[in-house]
Order: sequence, then structure tokens, then C-alpha cells
Amino acid sequence: MATDYYAVLGVQRDASQDEIKKAFRRLARELHPDVNPDPKTQERFKEINTAYEVLSDPQKKQMYDLGGDPLGGASGAGAGFGAGFGNFSDIMDAFFGTASQRGPKSRTRRGQDAMIRLTIDLNEAAFGTTREIQVDTATVCNSCNGEGAAPGTSAQTCDMCRGRGEVSQVTRSFLGQVMTSRPCPQCQGFGTVVPNPCPECAGDGRVRTRRPLNVKIPAGVDNGTRIQLAGEGEVGPGGGPPGDLYVEIQEKPHAVFQRRGDDLHCTVTIPMTAAALGTQVPLDTLDGREEVDIRPGTQSGQSIPLHGRGITHLRGNGRGDLVVHVEVQTPHKLDPEQEELLRRLAKLRGEERPTGQFQPGQQGLFSRLKDAFNGR
Repeated sequence: MATDYYAVLGVQRDASQDEIKKAFRRLARELHPDVNPDPKTQERFKEINTAYEVLSDPQKKQMYDLGGDPLGGASGAGAGFGAGFGNFSDIMDAFFGTASQRGPKSRTRRGQDAMIRLTIDLNEAAFGTTREIQVDTATVCNSCNGEGAAPGTSAQTCDMCRGRGEVSQVTRSFLGQVMTSRPCPQCQGFGTVVPNPCPECAGDGRVRTRRPLNVKIPAGVDNGTRIQLAGEGEVGPGGGPPGDLYVEIQEKPHAVFQRRGDDLHCTVTIPMTAAALGTQVPLDTLDGREEVDIRPGTQSGQSIPLHGRGITHLRGNGRGDLVVHVEVQTPHKLDPEQEELLRRLAKLRGEERPTGQFQPGQQGLFSRLKDAFNGR
């Protein structure tokens, strides 16, 4: 082949398809007949089109690299370009760019969603409540009612695009006459202009304001729960429909109870005599004061469930439990009389020199299953 297509596009023989395409687009913009009407430039323009037709097609490129005729006997560089209309979009992108969307844009658009965080206590999370919050969002401008124009005036049709929101331009090329469209630079594609913007909102149709809002918090919410309030977010530009408001719940830590899902947990510490003899311990629950029954012989680490005293289920009926964990406290300072009484108790129970009962520190899963099946 007499023509070096790689040299025509100014790329190396190992250039990638992306590099070949970039080189073609750069040269096409420089050598287009509308830019350079010189006859020699037009011939050069046909050459780069033929080169791109060959090098952008893997089969033709392989045939060319092997020394064959990739154009199948077509005569002349111009004929080669005629067969290469499969890359028409690349040519149009190089010359004219992407056409704009037809029709004027609307000044009225939906507003953005907003989110605020609300801190509540455990009681409010368990039973639900209604709280008043202050919301700082964009609202419709009362001066122009969202129109954006000063009172007594209105938006006017753009005299450049005549309300179409875009302007068109006809150019001549080797393909003939080509019409391209782009957003109108005077009205920014809206089709109308506001010669006298509203002084309150500066033509945006909305202003920021603080307003009170009552939020109903359902029973059973937890940290991170989001409550959606439809239509309570920010008003859109041009007085457009508002977005949604999301209230994210944050629960304050409780002084006594720790929440785990819908259950509440707490720990009560009792002396060893109370654990041995049994007692009742008063506890202020979410439902009021109750007596926790400590049965005789209660061991340290034992749990006492109070059913239905926890958090209301958010999606269902009923409530979780309140679990009281018992911690038995052993005295570490005894006066002589107390020590004598404990020694007498140990003697009566035969526990003066207990041998103790040792068990493995950890049991595997299969060992525990074996013990369960054997009834241990």
C-alpha cells in the first residue's frame, strides 16, 4: 500500500483504538472544509477519513497490516470515506458536539429532601409520643408566590429563541447543510426571562424560613430509625413541589436500663445472705415501681425475666421483656462476731474445708450435644 494510514493520523502502529479515535477527531476539527476551504486541505480531510475508516475497523486494519487492500478495490480516498458511514456518530461528535434536548426547560422543579435528627428518651421510644420540632427549610416566597418576578411584573418570552428554549444554526459541510441546536444563551433554556426579579427571593421563587412542625413518633423506634414526612421537605425552585422530610431518631442512654432490641436489661447487686435466704428488691420499671422476687438460693449471674415490661414492638403487637441480672456480693470485711457466725454456719453445713467441684473451662459443641442427648 502506498499510503501510510498511521502517518496520516499521526499515530504509532501499536496505537489503541481510543488513541486512533482521538487523533481522527482532532484532525477532523482542524481540517473541516468549513474551517479551511483550501482545496489542498479538503484533499487532506478526505485522506484522514479514509485512514480512520481502515484503522477503526479491526478486519480492515488487519488486512492493511498484512499488506492487503482493505478497501476492496474502491478507487480514491473519497470512495473510501463513502463506505465508512458506520462511524457517522464519531464524525458528528467531532464537528458539532451533542445536540441539546428539544423544548424549553421548566422553571418549576421538585425540591430536595431534608433530614434532621431528634433525640428522645427511653420512655418516649417505648411508648411513642408527639414532639414539636423547628424545621429550617425553603418555602414558597409569599411576595411572588413562587413566580420569581417582582410584584406587578411577570416573566416574558425570550426574544432570542422566541420561547423555544434553544437556538438553531445551519452550517454547510461536505455532507450538505447540517442543523444543530443548543440551549439559548439568553434564557438558559427556559424559554422565558425575568427582567425584574423578586427582591425577596432574588428570582428563585422560594425563601428560607423556620417553621414549627409536630412529629408523631411511633412506639418502638430505635437508634437510626427514620420517620418519613412526605411533602415536608424543601420547596423546589420556581415554587415547585416540596421534597420529603426525614426525622432520624437518636435515643438517649438510660441510667439503669440497657436496650437490646426490644428487651431491656439491668443488673441488681444483692448480699450473699439475701441470695441465700431470698428477698424482694424494688425496681422502678417503665410501668412504675415493681418488686423483683429474689428466690432463696439465687446464684450470681442468674437472670430473672419480667415478661412484657420492655419496649413495644414497632411492627407488631406486644412488648419485649425486662431481664434482671443478679450479682451476688460476697463480704470482704467481717468483724469478729460476723466471722464467728459464718464459721458456725460453715460447720453446720459441713463446709469448713470444701473440696470444690471442678469442670472443664470450655466445652465444644459436640460435647455439649452429647451431654444433652445423654441427659446430663
